[in-house]
Amino acid sequence: MSGITYDASPTGARFHASDAFVRGIMGPVGSGKSVACTMELFIRACAQEPHEGVRKTRWGIFRNTFPELKTTTVKTVQDWLPDNIFQMTWGSPITGRLKLTLPDGTLVDSEWLFAAVDQPKDVRKLLSLELTGVWLNEVRELPKELLNHATARVGRFPAQRQGGPTWRGIIMDTNPPDDDHWYYQLAEVEKPESFAFYRQPGGMKPDGRGGYIVNPDAENVKNLDGGYDYYARQLGGKQGEWIKVYIMGQYGSVFDGRPVYEHVWNDAVHVSKEPLSIYRGLPLRLGWDFGLTPACIVGQLSPKGQVRILREYVCDRGGIRQFVTDVVRPALNNEFAGMPLISTGDPAGNQGAQGDMEITCFGELERLGILSFPAATNDLIPRRQAVISALTRTIDGEPGFLLDPSCGDLRKGFNGGYQFSRVQVSGEERYRDVPNKNRFSHPHDALQYLMLEADKGNRPSADAERGTFHQDSTWAAFR
Repeated sequence: MSGITYDASPTGARFHASDAFVRGIMGPVGSGKSVACTMELFIRACAQEPHEGVRKTRWGIFRNTFPELKTTTVKTVQDWLPDNIFQMTWGSPITGRLKLTLPDGTLVDSEWLFAAVDQPKDVRKLLSLELTGVWLNEVRELPKELLNHATARVGRFPAQRQGGPTWRGIIMDTNPPDDDHWYYQLAEVEKPESFAFYRQPGGMKPDGRGGYIVNPDAENVKNLDGGYDYYARQLGGKQGEWIKVYIMGQYGSVFDGRPVYEHVWNDAVHVSKEPLSIYRGLPLRLGWDFGLTPACIVGQLSPKGQVRILREYVCDRGGIRQFVTDVVRPALNNEFAGMPLISTGDPAGNQGAQGDMEITCFGELERLGILSFPAATNDLIPRRQAVISALTRTIDGEPGFLLDPSCGDLRKGFNGGYQFSRVQVSGEERYRDVPNKNRFSHPHDALQYLMLEADKGNRPSADAERGTFHQDSTWAAFR
């Protein structure tokens, strides 16, 4: 019919067999996800019920940037749909036209519209389109808003007077995103009706000794350069999270900059396998970062001096008063009532607010019942070193630093989200000497202030201010 020979993988076959309104397929690099989506549109175009001998469809295909769209998405389509049946027009948008005659004498006439969504405003490109269906390519890089709009634009072509679409819907492919991405939320948590998600096996898997072995269940290996060597060649010089996402096909966080704690953080060592217990008779330590995205980190030192980070509290947008009232105090009431306290934070919190120099963050904390004091410095070098000192220490065979598994933002920050950004310099890699300000920097700044206090001889300082938190009451200060 067309000279196309396509052998679907086991996961791809299940993906094709589904008629779900929204379908996603996720897997490692090289697993054939984009090919499966290309062929899905081709199959659906050929299966469209004819009207007056013509099978008409129109597809919208979206990628995050124009370069990625042109060099990856369009290239995949051109590789699988030969020029004699699929003609490209390099305009704005890029369009393709699939035309072929089937053995029954009907004509397939299918329009493919390719568009990038480099900016959030580009999502509006969807609003005027009348489509049969949509392909969202590499959705880990796309906003949820695009999917929301797509659901309202499909099923509109061909018109009902021409029989309407035989199938309408949205297909998506992706390398595994982070576990706070909207795709994860839909696939693993909400699981809406009329949605279906398919997950391909990883190319490699752990060998149980800190290395990796080939995964016999991996898909599309026969079409990869070197077969399994395609994956093995990529292991060198890669961090664990990169391998986890792109080789093993698991949800994870991959970042472009240089991790602030590169070479000293070990996720398998420094994250507790179980929720950390609380030492009720020892001081509870709080570290604070202020500003419009305040954060509070809660930890303790064990009797042997092990740093144990128990909780993280982070506010997306809000002042310190709202953050403490709505988040921190209720949490402390619930879990830590009656425990002695050492609370410290960013020295900048001693500066008055614009319009009222009498109001400071530390003053607000005291008025709210949490007596706190400025850290010795807000210079990055000693703050970072205080954390590194604990990360590189062992105590009776145990790590000197343990993170409770509930502290998701801190963990992702350690795994690369808290990073020095790359500087664009030709011929070499350079990075800024100050970490990026992002969602991970605020809890990590708060952690560093906590660690500056904890690092004073790895014991409570002799002149540290203390307090006791009583449920439904205030902090009672004493020296």
